[in-house]
Amino acid sequence: MPNRAKLDKIDRHILSDLQADGRMTNVDLAKRAGISAPPCLRRVRALEKANIIRGYHADVAPEALGYTVTVFALVGLNSQAEADLKAFETLMGSWPNVRECHMLAGEADFLVKIVAEDWDHYQKFLTTQLTSAPNVSHVKSLMVFRTAKYQPGVPIAIE
Repeated sequence: MPNRAKLDKIDRHILSDLQADGRMTNVDLAKRAGISAPPCLRRVRALEKANIIRGYHADVAPEALGYTVTVFALVGLNSQAEADLKAFETLMGSWPNVRECHMLAGEADFLVKIVAEDWDHYQKFLTTQLTSAPNVSHVKSLMVFRTAKYQPGVPIAIE
């Protein structure tokens, strides 16, 4: 596990603002952080280079593109040998409708977030791909009815 980054108040302010609005201009970002634009840009580049800022993306509404169902699947594997875990992770990475894949400790080996056009499409994916994938022993599907909170990132204390 990497060591926790040593960030000053300005770095934390920059991270907090970019996490809230990744399209913020450098001038606005600098103004909010209380510094001028050139050092602000240098700090952002340093945060990117240190892999503290891992990227930028648009938050796209799934339903606008026809994905009306989100399912979290608890997946158990027959073998937890490192090669088998890596093979499963690689397979999950190759399926576009799998949006997240997390290895777990506890009842299941992985938590997988899947989007589908509708319940029938998910059931087809489940039966023809996920449950028939190598090394998969069982899958428990948890369908999302609604999302009360969606906030990517992490809390960043500025003070």
